[in-house]
Amino acid sequence: MRSVRSSFLAVEALVPGTGLRFRAVLCIVMVWLSGCSSLATARSSTLSDIASPASPYHQAYLQSRQGRLTEAQLTDRLPHMAMIGDSLSRDFFVSSLFGMLCRSKMNHRRDWFLDTDPSADSVYSLYERLARETPLVACEYSSAGGEVDSGGGNRGLLGPWLPFDLSQQTDLVLQEKRCPDLVLLWIGHNNLDWVDSVDPRLRENADLDAVWQKMAADFREDYERQLRRLVERARQEERRRAFIVFGLFNLKSFFEARDTAEQQRKENPRLYPSFEVVYERFESMKPEYRANMVRLALMMNEELRAMVDEFNRELGGDSQVRLEYSDALATLAIDDVTLIHPMDAWHPSPKGHSVLAEAAFSALRPSLEFLGIVPSRKHADSR
Repeated sequence: MRSVRSSFLAVEALVPGTGLRFRAVLCIVMVWLSGCSSLATARSSTLSDIASPASPYHQAYLQSRQGRLTEAQLTDRLPHMAMIGDSLSRDFFVSSLFGMLCRSKMNHRRDWFLDTDPSADSVYSLYERLARETPLVACEYSSAGGEVDSGGGNRGLLGPWLPFDLSQQTDLVLQEKRCPDLVLLWIGHNNLDWVDSVDPRLRENADLDAVWQKMAADFREDYERQLRRLVERARQEERRRAFIVFGLFNLKSFFEARDTAEQQRKENPRLYPSFEVVYERFESMKPEYRANMVRLALMMNEELRAMVDEFNRELGGDSQVRLEYSDALATLAIDDVTLIHPMDAWHPSPKGHSVLAEAAFSALRPSLEFLGIVPSRKHADSR
């Protein structure tokens, strides 16, 4: 919101008296964007696949053809998968404020979770990979800028234009009549911007253990609060439900790719036009602060692992709810510069999204077996 206010002041300084008109135009644009924004959860489903007699849902399909089931009831019988996350799970990159606002509210189904474009040069998403094995419904709740929060804050009139944090995304999942069979959570990267939380006089201090430990502990407490809400809803269901908590990004590997991008940019300054803008919006990415950012990510991942272990001890071995911590994305090698976006060298490129989808897909099998989701047909894992 500081950037929006700066824009107002800049326009009024250049052309006195135009501030009110500028506000009016911006409000009109924001209202227009709200009609096609991420307030409506992005969904995709593979209803057409169940027409095959080989499908385990073929009888439900026949009932729908006979008018005994509505399309909504038919869809309800399919496996449902949901994604909670931040900008690393969306088709997003850093640019102008207006450009980022448009992408955060309008760009759906172009990311590693929910891309639906079948063309060979598009992202080969987790949804597409899983749809080759079973019909399903996928729901995307990820929000650019979302972080793990304490919840309960008053968002006011600007709420729809602010990032949807973990608590708001959890609210959206819980508002659904149909509880997802499988919920994937990969959120917390915005919590790694530690510089804003530390006194400037202490940022260069090599001994900040107490700071990191408190940040990691607070992160776990806030994460656990929202995960518990989801688990309690799942425990009320008669069917099995599963959750996969993915560890945060492999930052050490990522920074190797970003260093390569920086060298390329020195040779050709027109490359990665938002490279420096990233430092304005995420100061902890600066080279002098990176090591602590990597360290904090590892500490938070350990907290996530311990949190899931504690949940499983509470649930017991015969629970209808399965929780798993996965390091599939936390250990993924992302040091290839082609895997990061050519605009900001921070978010994943289309190729990077496909690599993330492949890694995440490899972690699904135990949960799918627990849920009893039977593949309708076998395919090689390729297009």
